[in-house]
Amino acid sequence: MDATVYLPTPLGPLALTGSDAGLSAVTFLEDTDATPTLPAAVPDCLRPAHQQLQAYFGRELREFDLTYDSDFGTDFQRQVWRALLGIGYGRTASYLDVAKVLNNPKSVRAVGAANGQNPLAIVWPCHRIIGADGSLTGYAGGMHRKKWLLEFEQPVRQGGLFG
Repeated sequence: MDATVYLPTPLGPLALTGSDAGLSAVTFLEDTDATPTLPAAVPDCLRPAHQQLQAYFGRELREFDLTYDSDFGTDFQRQVWRALLGIGYGRTASYLDVAKVLNNPKSVRAVGAANGQNPLAIVWPCHRIIGADGSLTGYAGGMHRKKWLLEFEQPVRQGGLFG
């Protein structure tokens, strides 16, 4: 049985969903009135996710170490999502970069589609995907959140990452 816990963040509340099998979704909510809770009935897998995301937003964590419910997505999507984990904190990559990691440079569009279906925002860092020319590309959580996350992960610099 899935359970959900809410986490307030600088970008609005996140819904963390999972079961005893592991974390299955991290989703941005538009409802800023979502109540952050961590009830005792939440599966143990949500406690580490809640704590690690708090640490991420507190600039205390750069890599997540969580258990995932792997019963979602196609084989190709799972390959793309695993490849996202190779894009380190403060780094970016393009769809072509990910396609090359998968040894399939012609799969750029499929990589983009899989990236857009990523169920674990922030944790599987699809926000770190930018255009091959360095421009911001789409983000399911909204472009304002993508820009914020990329700038948040950068060292302090004059003017920010995107001016």
